[in-house]
Amino acid sequence: MRSPIPGLGRVMVFLAAALASASLAVPEGWGEEGVQYGQVGTDVTLSCTGAHAGSPVQWRRAGAAALPEGSAIQQGALVLPRASLATAGTYSCHDEDSGLLHAVSLRLGYLPGVPFVSCRASDYENFSCSWTSSVETFLPTRYITTYRKKSLTGEEKRRNKNRHVGPCLQDLSRPGTCTVHGSEFWSSYRLNITEVNPLGSSFRLLDVTMQAIIKPDPPEGLVVEPIPLAPRRLLVSWKYPSSWPKEPHFQLRFRLQYRPIIHRSWSVVETVNLSEVITDAFAGLEHVVQVSAKDFLDAGNWSEWSAEARATPVRDPATMASEETTTNASLESLAEEPSQAPNPEPINRSDPLEKMAILVSLGIFAFFILAAVLVVTILIWLRVRKHSKDETKPHNFLVAATHLKALPSELGCR
Repeated sequence: MRSPIPGLGRVMVFLAAALASASLAVPEGWGEEGVQYGQVGTDVTLSCTGAHAGSPVQWRRAGAAALPEGSAIQQGALVLPRASLATAGTYSCHDEDSGLLHAVSLRLGYLPGVPFVSCRASDYENFSCSWTSSVETFLPTRYITTYRKKSLTGEEKRRNKNRHVGPCLQDLSRPGTCTVHGSEFWSSYRLNITEVNPLGSSFRLLDVTMQAIIKPDPPEGLVVEPIPLAPRRLLVSWKYPSSWPKEPHFQLRFRLQYRPIIHRSWSVVETVNLSEVITDAFAGLEHVVQVSAKDFLDAGNWSEWSAEARATPVRDPATMASEETTTNASLESLAEEPSQAPNPEPINRSDPLEKMAILVSLGIFAFFILAAVLVVTILIWLRVRKHSKDETKPHNFLVAATHLKALPSELGCR
């Protein structure tokens, strides 16, 4: 059966919180006898308990020769207009014979502001909230922390309507925090953090969705080891955070960052395993490694980075031999006494590749020179040959003409 007035339950919750806040706002509830609280910037009146009506009284302030400026005595009570923080102190009233009638300690401050609240779940079964005051009140402060599960089904309401409403348990060893135990990963909750001091109260309502606030603790047991005979590899391994329940339905994925200790930029690798092999480390350089975690289904936020772990990849044997040779040669050269006379021989700074390029260029140039000489030779030979043929042709023509001219005379003689 539904309530005839929509939202009646919500109204009752607000009224209950308001009544609780009001009850705590009474100065007597703070357990400090002889203390009176006042708000900065307002007129504060101190009553002289024990004085007879109409009897003259005197007011004094401990440690001061005179009362604050502008103060006045009205019907035995001391009125402090527009009190400031400097007005606080211990006041006492006396009769005509300077006998003590009453003493009160005045503490001044401000009304509470709306607190800043943030929540985080380090696993999928519990979540914690922390808060800070938005106003420095200079007064003793308490907090009322409660929660309510949102969007209850009709079955849940009929089964146990009080099961999903309760206190967010405060941890005395960690002031400003509270924890809700036994929360459900796919559910939403409404937190009510109420700040209360002797002058009044102020609260903040915060809607929390578990998927949005999940943030695992950093992974633990980070170990980095060099791999034998692998100059550019490091083996990194770690463990789940102890606060994360090891259930097959809620896994974590990980993000690994590493860099040589002399560099500033990080390389980042993501994995779902509990170990990873770094394949691009710098041989012989110390590396720093960290790892963080996040829900496998990408819910919430990445954890903070773990504590650093460091390791140095093994050195390449060939590089080590080369470096040793270079080192020995350097030591030998340093052992010799340096000569102050200039070296008359030029320093040979040529590169073998440069020499090869020069030889190839000279070869190509010689080939083209020889080819040009050969072509010119062939052209000259052809021209000479043609010229000799042209000189032979007229001589042969005269011989033939002489022979033909002699033929008729020979025929007539016959």
